[in-house]
Amino acid sequence: MTPVELSRTVLCAVRRAVDEGELRVAVPERAVVTVPGPGGCGDYATNIALQLARPAGEPSLRVAEILRPHLADADGVADVVVTGPGFINISLGDTAPAALVEEILRRGPRYGFVDGRRVLQLHCPHDPRALVVADVLARLLRSQGTLVRTSCEARPQPEWEAVLGVRVDAYGSVEAPAPTDVVVRPVPAPADPLPLGRDAARWALLYPAGHDRPRITDEHLVQRESNPLFRVRYAHARTRAVSRNAADLGFGAEPGDVRHDVTALLADHPRVLAQAAAHRAPDRLARHLVGVADAVLPLLPAVLPRGAEKPSAAHRSRLALAEAAGTVLAGGLSLLGIDAPEHL
Repeated sequence: MTPVELSRTVLCAVRRAVDEGELRVAVPERAVVTVPGPGGCGDYATNIALQLARPAGEPSLRVAEILRPHLADADGVADVVVTGPGFINISLGDTAPAALVEEILRRGPRYGFVDGRRVLQLHCPHDPRALVVADVLARLLRSQGTLVRTSCEARPQPEWEAVLGVRVDAYGSVEAPAPTDVVVRPVPAPADPLPLGRDAARWALLYPAGHDRPRITDEHLVQRESNPLFRVRYAHARTRAVSRNAADLGFGAEPGDVRHDVTALLADHPRVLAQAAAHRAPDRLARHLVGVADAVLPLLPAVLPRGAEKPSAAHRSRLALAEAAGTVLAGGLSLLGIDAPEHL
């Protein structure tokens, strides 16, 4: 279940409570679901009870308890816990592999994206790593429904724009940032990342956490398994290759209930995007992509029939799962501003 679908589920729970006379409120147009805050639990949390308490004339904790059983009965919801003054924490059940793969292939690179209306300003110092991190944070926040504007203390160097692909909406010093503004200030790189080229340089600057010093070395360019960027791009290229080979053999992908380690990682992708945006941590997405790549690579040798073997339903299901993994890898690399080649 994506955050958008869960938001609709929350609104349906409100509507049922209103229809059954348990609440006397107008059903809102939208319900915000986010990653749980301090003291929360589960996969997602919503403050809908606090939002409805005043118009309902009820304490927010009472509203949350009214909504809890309606949410607990919803498909895809495993548990609902009320914490604090009325925050509703929701744990999702395991997603059926076939439904998950169908959703990923249907939504494509926008799998895990959310609609919203929030506005945020990102400021960063005149530093290449800060600019790259701000660029990716803007992409992540937009994927979660936030309208973002970016600014830098000074105009980026032309070579930063040309090689790293960074752009800002405005530049100049900011004397008094608004309370909702975010200053992006990761530890600067110890050396010039430009000689690595766009893809390797961006990965080198994004893969470590913002408080860690990045390594600007040729290790990001080597074409072997010790290089995480290579593994991610190689896994993506291999998923595309098996799709081409399957087409040559005359069969296509059909989602099925095939169980594999990569399934849980694909199901977790929307939450990773939400957490990376909420915690201003693009490294979480980079590390997630490495996990997806490492999990899908062992699956690929079993996707195609061997020898005189005929394509079966299992082959089609594995192919669909591989294509879903490739979609997640391509979408994640795109959010990082890194190319996902079809051939490698």
